[in-house]
Amino acid sequence: MPIYKYRARTQSGGISNGSVEAASEQAAIELLEDKGLVVLSLSAGAGGAKKGFNINIGGVKSKDIVIFSRQLSVMVSATVPIVQALKILAQQTVNVVFIEKILEMANDVDGGMKLSFAMAKHEKIFSRFYVAMVKSGETSGQLDDVLQYLADQMEKDYDLISRIKGAMIYPVFIICGMIAVGFLMMVFVVPKMTAMLIDSGAELPFLTKILISVSGFMQSFWWLIIGLAIGIFALFKVWLRSSGGRITWDTAKVKIPIFGPLFQKIYIVRFARSFATLTKGGVPVSSALKITAEVVDNEAYKKLIMDTIKEVEDGNSVATLFNKSELMPKMLSQMMSIGEQTGKLDAILEKLADFYTREIDNLVNGLTALIEPMILIVMGVGVGGMVAAIMLPMFKVAQSIS
Repeated sequence: MPIYKYRARTQSGGISNGSVEAASEQAAIELLEDKGLVVLSLSAGAGGAKKGFNINIGGVKSKDIVIFSRQLSVMVSATVPIVQALKILAQQTVNVVFIEKILEMANDVDGGMKLSFAMAKHEKIFSRFYVAMVKSGETSGQLDDVLQYLADQMEKDYDLISRIKGAMIYPVFIICGMIAVGFLMMVFVVPKMTAMLIDSGAELPFLTKILISVSGFMQSFWWLIIGLAIGIFALFKVWLRSSGGRITWDTAKVKIPIFGPLFQKIYIVRFARSFATLTKGGVPVSSALKITAEVVDNEAYKKLIMDTIKEVEDGNSVATLFNKSELMPKMLSQMMSIGEQTGKLDAILEKLADFYTREIDNLVNGLTALIEPMILIVMGVGVGGMVAAIMLPMFKVAQSIS
């Protein structure tokens, strides 16, 4: 956690100098303002928590955070003090890492820190979206409702991701298995089977010659093939780390055949659901867009949303750039415009999120039904071609002998 040195004016008009520990510069400013200070200057200082004492074993799963949110919501609604509620939750939590973090939050809150700031210190567990919603709940006095709402939204996201992963496991497993078996066949099995054909001296079909050439190359240079595959993968990862590479790749993902529409709808659901939740919680539009840009987890969409912030700050509609972009469907931008005009933007965004979630379900079911026969066709062509390349010359040799 970084430490920021500040110079601020107190309520009495005096000057106060000191340091504050916070997750970010903005969090430090908000923390000082909560103490009644007017920040004159703020700079990052050296120091902070020693990393050697923050070694985590394992991690905190989404399921743990959902349960935590629901239980904390119940205790807050029952007027249990936050510090006491956190300590009770620490006793009921199984995850050792999470227990440590909950107790840290309890100590921070007991020391006068707001719950949202205490959560912001653990950014690997609580996202900016989560922290912003908790902060809005603290401000409006509806923390219990916000926590319950967050748990519901996280469950929806978890269900969506689980359905997509479940649908993709079978085809990915089959494709990887096909590649592995095909490689082993070409390196170890095919050379032995084709050796007798070469020794026979018979005229070999063109398909068999290709199979023998490919098999011979793979047998002699298998190390080169594996090395090239690893090298290409490594270069691809390095390219993705660059800003231009990431934007290019994230843009391409929504345009590729078959899977492109699926990716696009996933990002739209993340945007609509997150933005709706934040605006419903009273978060300013510009701040809500900034947080949503991080939640979407796609650099192309992030750039579009960040550009939209400038439009909103200039007094334009949120849907202005969306209406011009190929990344956003026309229906989304049109419905958002209606939502702004009627003052029901959050409700319309929730409806859009539900609509595109159903679209994702239909796409996943359709892809599952489409991928299975495609895999069977590819397997049939591959196995059939290999068998034909080996068996046809064998029949010719057998006929010539007889």
